Amino acid sequence: MSKERKIRFRLDEEKIDALDAIAYSSNRDRSSLLSEAVANYLDLQAYHADLIKKGLMAVKQQRTIGTTELRAKIACLARGARTNPKK
Repeated sequence: MSKERKIRFRLDEEKIDALDAIAYSSNRDRSSLLSEAVANYLDLQAYHADLIKKGLMAVKQQRTIGTTELRAKIACLARGARTNPKK
């Protein structure tokens, strides 16, 4: 496990109050909520970076489709959704 360090940053009062309300209702402290939020943010950024990397590789390998073909696929999916409503 990595070593923990303290950091400081500014946050407007409204956000602090909302954070404190969530902390109180979930019986947690503000610090644990902020740590979780930062971890989720970093995971999301890594996920987005991976999607971008995969997208760029697909373009490089010419594994993409044109706008016309994409619109046809979307239209087909939309027609299928209308003819097969969820029960």
